[in-house]
Amino acid sequence: MATKKAVLHRMVMPTHTCPFGLKAKDLLQRQGYDVEDHWLRTREETNAFKAEHGVKTTPQTLIGGERIGGYDDLRRFFGKSVPDPQAVTYRPVIVVFAMTALMALAASLAAFGTPLTVRAGEWFIAFSMCVLALLKLQNVERFATMFLNYDLLAKRWVPYSYVYPYAEGLAGVLMAAGVLTWLSVPIALVIGAIGAASVIKAVYVDGRELKCACVGGDSNVPLGFLSLTENVMMVAMALWMIAAPMFSAGH
Repeated sequence: MATKKAVLHRMVMPTHTCPFGLKAKDLLQRQGYDVEDHWLRTREETNAFKAEHGVKTTPQTLIGGERIGGYDDLRRFFGKSVPDPQAVTYRPVIVVFAMTALMALAASLAAFGTPLTVRAGEWFIAFSMCVLALLKLQNVERFATMFLNYDLLAKRWVPYSYVYPYAEGLAGVLMAAGVLTWLSVPIALVIGAIGAASVIKAVYVDGRELKCACVGGDSNVPLGFLSLTENVMMVAMALWMIAAPMFSAGH
């Protein structure tokens, strides 16, 4: 069989190697192509290449003398999907909950010799609060801006949009440690209840289509059921921490 060949032009400079060029080369090789790899070693060389071929970006791939285009064009050429950066997705929330569930099971296994314990359930919620707070705290300003679109309290008192992620993180840490419940429980109850009411009003009463700030201000997670889950979990954890000592005392 004749070897499939492709010509790739990509930036490889002393201080910068184009990541999309690396992706394009890897994709071509995985598709069985022998790649003729041409490096554009300077900005001037890159600009000259773009001007000569009438293109605005690199890398550029040619197959059989025909210009395919950049990395996304190459994916389309091979019938592969190209992610839409503006598309809504629940993936960030699902990944957070999946990872915190595994963390909780691992912590329970290390502490008690079995992953399936009541403490694992508590840790799952506490760890989720911590990780979600961390994501918000990466860029508090963007989180606050998105949060102000729908949170009932933040709309009336803007500083709350900045306080929220710190409060959530503090409550999560205290709940994970099982200390200062007099502080963590009221925090979780208040922010969780307000958050739940805000999501219900925005989505299920007003019918608005908004992006959720639950995993930070850069996400495309739609405001809805999974967004509501974060707040319901906080309220449930707070109520459980109130009820658990009474339940234990009764036995």
